[in-house]
Amino acid sequence: MPAPAPAPDEPGVPAASPKAIRAALLPEEAGDFDREYRQAMNEAVESLELTGVLALLRRWQRVAWSSRDERAHRRMLERADQLSAGAAVTTEPWSVTRARLGL
Repeated sequence: MPAPAPAPDEPGVPAASPKAIRAALLPEEAGDFDREYRQAMNEAVESLELTGVLALLRRWQRVAWSSRDERAHRRMLERADQLSAGAAVTTEPWSVTRARLGL
């Protein structure tokens, strides 16, 4: 089970506004955010429903939070790409990661 997202009021967590989230992203992720945000907003205009926009902002807020450590975030993205490509990547159970990090 993945770790819970950080609370929005934790230090270092970007505000949930689109502008704050985008400012906290790595440059190569900003374009993906822009595209997804525009699509969610267009759908909200048609449906008069903001649920999709709010879910998108929560998801990207977690990405922005992860981006605080740029090297670790880039390493995580590289590992995810390797796993998606079927490469053999050393992994560990979440319980081991928690213990290693003292969580």
